[in-house]
Amino acid sequence: MSLFPPLPIDERLPELRRALEADNRAMLVAQPGAGKTTRVPLALLESDWCRGDSGRGKLLLLEPRRVAARLAASHMADLLGEVPGQTVGYRMRGESCVGPDTRLEVVTQGVLSRMLQDDPLLDGVTGIVFDEFHERSLEADLGLALALDVQQGLREDLRLLVMSATLDVTALSRVLGDDVSVVDCPGRQYPVTTLYRQAPSRLSAEEHQGRVVLEALAAKSAAGEEASADQAADILVILPGVAEIERLSRWLSQRLDQVALVPLHGRLPLDAQRAALKPRADGLRRVVLATAIAESSVTVDGVRTVIDAGQQRVPVFVPRTGLTRLETHRVNRASADQRRGRAGRQGPGRCYRLWAEEQPLPPHGEPEILQADLSSLAFELARWGVKDATQLAWVTPPGRASLKAGRQLLRQLELSDERDGLTPLGRAAGRWPTSPRLAGMLERASQRDEASLALACALAAWLEGRQGNGRQLDLEAVFAELLNDSRPDPHWQREAKRLCARAGVSLSAAKRAGDGALARMLLHAFPDRVAQQVAAGRFRLRSGGLVTLPQDQPLAHAPWLIAVELDGRAREGRLYRAVRTDESALVAQWPILSEWRERVEWNADAGRLEAEQVRGIDALVLARRPMQGPPGPAACRQALLQAIHDADRLPLNDAAEALRRRVALLRQSHDGQWPALDDETLKAELDEWLGPRLEGLTRMEQVYALPWEQLLRERLPWPLASRLDELAPTRLTLPSGDSASLRYECEGWVGQAAEANPSKPSSQHLAQQPDDGSGEAYRVVPVLAAKLQALFGWQQTPRIAEGRVPVRVELLSPARRPLATTMDLASFWRNVYPEVRKENRGRYAKHPWPEDPLTAQATSLTKARLGKT
Repeated sequence: MSLFPPLPIDERLPELRRALEADNRAMLVAQPGAGKTTRVPLALLESDWCRGDSGRGKLLLLEPRRVAARLAASHMADLLGEVPGQTVGYRMRGESCVGPDTRLEVVTQGVLSRMLQDDPLLDGVTGIVFDEFHERSLEADLGLALALDVQQGLREDLRLLVMSATLDVTALSRVLGDDVSVVDCPGRQYPVTTLYRQAPSRLSAEEHQGRVVLEALAAKSAAGEEASADQAADILVILPGVAEIERLSRWLSQRLDQVALVPLHGRLPLDAQRAALKPRADGLRRVVLATAIAESSVTVDGVRTVIDAGQQRVPVFVPRTGLTRLETHRVNRASADQRRGRAGRQGPGRCYRLWAEEQPLPPHGEPEILQADLSSLAFELARWGVKDATQLAWVTPPGRASLKAGRQLLRQLELSDERDGLTPLGRAAGRWPTSPRLAGMLERASQRDEASLALACALAAWLEGRQGNGRQLDLEAVFAELLNDSRPDPHWQREAKRLCARAGVSLSAAKRAGDGALARMLLHAFPDRVAQQVAAGRFRLRSGGLVTLPQDQPLAHAPWLIAVELDGRAREGRLYRAVRTDESALVAQWPILSEWRERVEWNADAGRLEAEQVRGIDALVLARRPMQGPPGPAACRQALLQAIHDADRLPLNDAAEALRRRVALLRQSHDGQWPALDDETLKAELDEWLGPRLEGLTRMEQVYALPWEQLLRERLPWPLASRLDELAPTRLTLPSGDSASLRYECEGWVGQAAEANPSKPSSQHLAQQPDDGSGEAYRVVPVLAAKLQALFGWQQTPRIAEGRVPVRVELLSPARRPLATTMDLASFWRNVYPEVRKENRGRYAKHPWPEDPLTAQATSLTKARLGKT
């Protein structure tokens, strides 16, 4: 290592090597610029454990992005005086650069799961390094869970190293072990001046961002001199998405000359991404407009100024609708620090943050496993042979509702059976390195003919490319242009040809697929997205949700559609891309549509159950006719369940609402063992916990009368249920000997929800995860209302949940009128009580008002009655 230029990580390498010699797990927290990504793997290659019995042991380095993987491999190969594919290589989906002498493979995170599925022993691999784990991608979390399972059951000699600049050490220690070694390393960071530029309300986002760019371009150098165009460093602007990049680029292009505007995002061709990371050969100053791809893992050379818009775009899966929507969230503190660090990698820099300095940021980002569609995770678990996700060690366990929705989709795709085991189709589909939807589609197409398989490959490449919301809604027209090369798309063609090569077919064969083939392929991939017209431009999905599109679109008048791209809103979502289908195609896909079956629905207007016979599936109805005789009990039960599911709120009584607030408080006090009891989670699992209690019921009055508090208590796992009253009691004993009720109130929204919800929250919005400020949640506060005299001698604020949660105390007058509210009793007695005493001792002269309330006898009695006791 002495041949390499010195970096801060060099001093910590001996300690890290010793830690992995002594144990098979370790963590490394290394600040930006420390050199962890490229120095650590090369140093570990020299360890005895890494050489293995053969002396040729292999190390895997996981990177979150393809660009980062290639750059890391290239840089390490350069350090060794080699080219990628010799000692150091890389591997990602569709691309591999490794050779027989490769001992260090830099792989993208999804590749690890596939390697483990193909070879759980990971033959020849002696260690896995998880880089940039703070990003908490779904693939990284799954990869770590599977690697830990392999390590514990098959390969105790396998070393695991988790590293990043901003690790959640506490959460990782729960999985890796409390005694796991944690090595800290400072970074090579030049000073960065942080400037805050909150957006004025009158300006659009791109105008505010553009003005700050102009300010940064005109800023003086560190020496105080005007920076010339050929000497000044480049500027990196980090924005939430491609649309924002394009809007800011248009705004700046009208106002800048002799400055290059360079986009950097994942949709760009790889050569364009590489070029964006390096200064221009002509020395022209650059403004690099990037997504979060520039936040970590890669260094944009020449940057000394960062402008952080403070936002990130994340996909959020809604189990209730089965859809995913993109949401723009405020960036978390860990990411903001990573972005700021980009400005200090190569010299003193500046970071402009486009928010107010006093604006609080959540400490860490929400793990993707809590937001994403978990059908891919469910598929990988089924391939791994795990039916109970709790059998694996998770840094953050997958949500029950989302995982259940993912498994339900696998059943609709016919990849798994009712017991969550893989079907023959599911086992065969595992060979395709893509999502379950597309894997099932590709496998079905492979069982037909060359043209169908070529079309499926082309369609999978297009769908994976996340083409965005173009003007053309009809996907059939889009593909007619693509396949006839009338609208060249090099990125799509490259990916389509890659998949075709894997399948052993030619892309040109897709043109021979014939009429209706595209709809047939999409029916295999999106069986849950079949939509039936209910009015011009309005369609009902199989799940029962509604989607809309403009009435002037030809697709608005089609009887049946397959909705491919939606915005994911729970009610009347917007449809962005679809293809026509017809009844005959649906019957061919689902022969059950030819059969009449009983359907019972709740008519809210009439207040009764109504029965009929239909030919349909779920919410889709091809034909209906009156039913003879009364409906069966199973159909009535299902209709009531659906009515409860579709209602805005669950019909819980006050006692049940109070109970779930108590449970929510325990979750928000950072104890994730307590289950989520918010409406969304409860509705996703209605059949499991409420269904059995609806047997024989036919009226909503009977539903309202159910013992809701008991039903929710039964949701609490043992032994938590027995500890609820201890940790979150309903009454507290006062110093006077009396007891007072403890109520649990919904406080204000926190995190992103504070911006979107100006009204006071209620229990239906209970957070699905412990509140760390990073998600949409609200705070539950325990409140004790008691007469002031009954609290004499209580020096400290009472606390519950094993002392983790302070109680808000409402001090009342003898007439039970509010006098003061505090969460710091010691401060109240010292600073506020003298004034309260002065104002009230005359008004309530029969009651004690001692000068020293801390030594006085607590009582609820008058002075006269107190003297007789």
